[in-house]
Amino acid sequence: MVKKIQVRLVAVRESLGITQKDFCGGIYISQSYYAQVEGGKRPVNDRIIALVCSQYGVSKDYLLTGKGNMFSDNLADIQLQQLTEIFNELEPPFRDYIILQIKQLLEAQKKSKNTQ
Repeated sequence: MVKKIQVRLVAVRESLGITQKDFCGGIYISQSYYAQVEGGKRPVNDRIIALVCSQYGVSKDYLLTGKGNMFSDNLADIQLQQLTEIFNELEPPFRDYIILQIKQLLEAQKKSKNTQ
């Protein structure tokens, strides 16, 4: 079972589209330690499970057993919080750029849905 939870941790990280370094930053552990966790050289402890679930909105049941949805229902809230934290660190010109890009993505999504 140990290997399976490690495989699910990799799947979560890849699903989020983030590097090991960024993933580790979010759960407050070193990348070298976490790389050993993913590689099966260190156990997945309760602290890592709790942090992954709370920081990234991962379903604890999925992480432990592989059953159910990968993400909890509150994933959108967690993503919005992460986006807000990043946005607040940007200087105003970069904030304006992000808003413009989001608007363009929304328009592209609407066009894509209309052509389907």
